[in-house]
Amino acid sequence: MLIPAIVDVAAKNADWQAFVFSSLLTGLVGMLLSIAVGGSLSKGLDTRQTFILTTLAWASLPAFGALPFLWLGIGYADAVFEAVSGFTTTGSTVLSGLDNLPPGLLVWRSIMQWMGGVGIIVMAIVLLPFLRIGGMQLFQSENSDRSEKIVSRSVELIRLLGLAYLFLTVLCIVAYLATGFDLFDAFNHALTTISTGGYSTHDQSFGYFTNPASGWVAVVFMLIGAMPFVLLIQALRGQPLVLWRDPQVRALVGFLIIVSLLLTVYLGVKMRFPFDEALLRATFNVISIVTGTGYALGDYTEWGPPVIGLALLLKFVGGCTGSTTGGIKVFRFLVFFGTVRAHLRRMVRPNRVMSEEYGGTRLTQELSFSVLAFLVVYLGSVGVITLALSFFDLDLVTAVSAAATSVGNVGPGLGPIIGPAGNFAPLPDGAKWLLSFAMLMGRLELFTVLVLLDPDFWSR
Repeated sequence: MLIPAIVDVAAKNADWQAFVFSSLLTGLVGMLLSIAVGGSLSKGLDTRQTFILTTLAWASLPAFGALPFLWLGIGYADAVFEAVSGFTTTGSTVLSGLDNLPPGLLVWRSIMQWMGGVGIIVMAIVLLPFLRIGGMQLFQSENSDRSEKIVSRSVELIRLLGLAYLFLTVLCIVAYLATGFDLFDAFNHALTTISTGGYSTHDQSFGYFTNPASGWVAVVFMLIGAMPFVLLIQALRGQPLVLWRDPQVRALVGFLIIVSLLLTVYLGVKMRFPFDEALLRATFNVISIVTGTGYALGDYTEWGPPVIGLALLLKFVGGCTGSTTGGIKVFRFLVFFGTVRAHLRRMVRPNRVMSEEYGGTRLTQELSFSVLAFLVVYLGSVGVITLALSFFDLDLVTAVSAAATSVGNVGPGLGPIIGPAGNFAPLPDGAKWLLSFAMLMGRLELFTVLVLLDPDFWSR
């Protein structure tokens, strides 16, 4: 919080006080908690404690992250919504007139997404495999402690992740500067690109920038943000082919190429865009939606009903596991299709033993069931939240897209209210609270929160 305070002081903006006082309050609470807990957790956490800690950490971060917004006169529901959207890297916003907002506030929004992005990676790689959520046990290291303790050797992995994340962020800043960005825009957009967050410093998002090279830089780094960061570390250490050997990386890249080319043809034929413009707009928006970044290059809802339908479906996809993206994730689709294929083969030849694999690992019944359960709960959550939003008199397109966007941590929705050209400010406060909860649930992979509602979880 002191970083945006320094930015405001340098810009001679009095709003620096909001960040200083918010920093003092947050630091005081953190210090008191540290003193109160002492060394009682020195032996590590068991599985139940990890579920509780993960959920409470992600709930408390936005609560304190919202303090500067409250100080600056933004309503409580709006402040919490903006902070939750930031830390979960969703990218949905209730703020307008971004071009005229205080620089410190814009920097704080970017920092929240950047911090949330690295937090998502650590959670997906270190915690979720131990908690065996939605098939994440597939990515549990063979050398990891398989008891119910989260061991300290994970610290070394976290250190490497942090260094790689920082290096890629600096590289993104340099790339944006090379395309004509000023330092302020390059810094903010690099933080929200590598985290696949999508907060921009301009109401027009990437439509504000006229150099096509800027859009292609964003495409490259959004795609990098969607890659498994453990494999990115290996690639940076001289093993670039390790990325392409991962089935989900090949599937994601292939899927993005096919969809982008089909949309390019559509824009060229239907909308009469020149090929280079059609290719950039199609590729940029497809990757932005699939990775959950939420940047927009033009209002794609004006390109006709087929594009609106495509955008809604793409919101469910997501990137690779161990990345900063939201959504269902590509590996779950691969496991699902493999399970369906095995079932179809058993229908034809009931006595034949079928064995499906993912990246050399045999798909066990437990793994397949875990993924199928996640898919059912994911789609069910979108349906329930859509129904709940309908009680706030929202139209169907707004309700469905808001639900899908929040659970998938994608960014803008669809329709005239929350589409790429709008924001979430017109929604009732009750809807914003509901969507804030949905964003946290989606970021925590649903079961991390739902398991806390099971009475058996609390029984000894």
